[in-house]
Amino acid sequence: MENQPRALPSVLATALAFGSSGAVLVLEIVALRLVGPYVGVTLQVSSSVIGVALAAIAYGSWIGGRLADKFDARTMLAPALILGAIGTAATLPLVRWGGELLRGGAAPAVLMLAALAIFLPALVLSTIAPMVVKLQLADLRQAGSVVGRLSSIGTLGAITATLVTGFVFVAAMPSSAIVLSLAVLLAVSGLVLGWWLHRDGTRSKLPGSPRIRASLAVLGLVGAGLGAAAPTPCDVETAYHCADVTEDPSREGGRTLMLNSARHSYVDLNDPTYLEFEYVQWIGAVADVLKPAGTPVDALHLGGGGFTVPNYLRATRPGSEQLVLELDGGLVDLDERSLGLKTGPDMRVRVGDARVGLAERPDASYDLVVGDAFGHLAVPWHLATREMAEDVARVLRTDGVYAQNVIDYPPNRFIRAETATVAAAFPHVALIAPPAALTGDRGSNFVILASHSPLPLDAVRPALSALKEPVTVLSGPELTDFIGDSRVLTDDYAPVDQLLAG
Repeated sequence: MENQPRALPSVLATALAFGSSGAVLVLEIVALRLVGPYVGVTLQVSSSVIGVALAAIAYGSWIGGRLADKFDARTMLAPALILGAIGTAATLPLVRWGGELLRGGAAPAVLMLAALAIFLPALVLSTIAPMVVKLQLADLRQAGSVVGRLSSIGTLGAITATLVTGFVFVAAMPSSAIVLSLAVLLAVSGLVLGWWLHRDGTRSKLPGSPRIRASLAVLGLVGAGLGAAAPTPCDVETAYHCADVTEDPSREGGRTLMLNSARHSYVDLNDPTYLEFEYVQWIGAVADVLKPAGTPVDALHLGGGGFTVPNYLRATRPGSEQLVLELDGGLVDLDERSLGLKTGPDMRVRVGDARVGLAERPDASYDLVVGDAFGHLAVPWHLATREMAEDVARVLRTDGVYAQNVIDYPPNRFIRAETATVAAAFPHVALIAPPAALTGDRGSNFVILASHSPLPLDAVRPALSALKEPVTVLSGPELTDFIGDSRVLTDDYAPVDQLLAG
């Protein structure tokens, strides 16, 4: 009968189960941020990263169990940590060079990039837990308690890593620093563990000849070096975005805010009344006719971005009081540094979720509410429901207007559903969009208008007709026909990403 390898000290077994599981969850959370600039931050992207991570855990656990049955698991623990460190270090160059080739939202590209971001290191690290379990099973009569204890410890490690990464690491350092720090920690842990096991009489070694072991060490160093030198698609990494501000060579003072490689806002540092994006021009036209020219308004902005519309209102309607609800405090800091944002009593910023901030606003307190919050190219689902629209209706004054920016693509399933949703909360609704977008010939921005009172469409249409690009304003029976039988989105059912996927 084959001798059972000596069990590990309980503290060491606990640390290995806790740490290896935690490392996988750190990689999973950071992977979502690494792939975002190339394929967006959508439900499909999140599902792909989670699915690939679970697949890696499943295969890694199976492989680790098979290896533990065939070999002395004590000799494989340190190599698993070191190989996990090499795989972690290789994540950055794989994602950042692979991301340039796989850029876009196609499902195969999303799955491939998710695999590059997490599969290899997660698989290797997931082999550790079954090895540790095998080493601790000295008495089969205690198998249940041993497996249960180590499984619970691994789960606690995953939970701890999830919370610490989400609340601390992401806010404190860039994703590249998190990945490289984890790689170094795994490598050091593997070397220390190998030294301790060797001193304890176990030959813990990397498989193969000294030449192979040296090659793996070099590979790890090269992976870390490539990771540090890999091209990054952003100048600033905030808690939610990969952000970049680029200069417009054709317009002095022109700046474009890029979030996750998408053009998000345009700001003219010398002229806040200049509106580059078409949908912003539409919102500006609505704001211009909301009240007599120059009259102050009380405005609430759901999403700040580059603060283009708030700055436009500040310039065209002096004395207006505005509140901007912006989720990303790092983005606000970037706006102040690079886009000329100046907050004050007339333009206050509340950092936090727009829906949470909206719920705290008093009834009938705003003349204008602008909805322009996006997660990559999609309105976050909880900001697209009937309950959300009803809360907007609550804070609007009787003659106030809600202007919501939406992006959709043929066959326009989301914009139809979202317009139906807003119409379920407001008696008066209209839709602004290019003619080709309404017929389903191309994707575009759409702006939904809503109010408790009849909308000032007779004043809006001439203002829109003066713009360079022609647009159509749908209302009444035409809008009803456009909506068709689209379902109203609710907090219980809002498949925004699926609607956008066509």
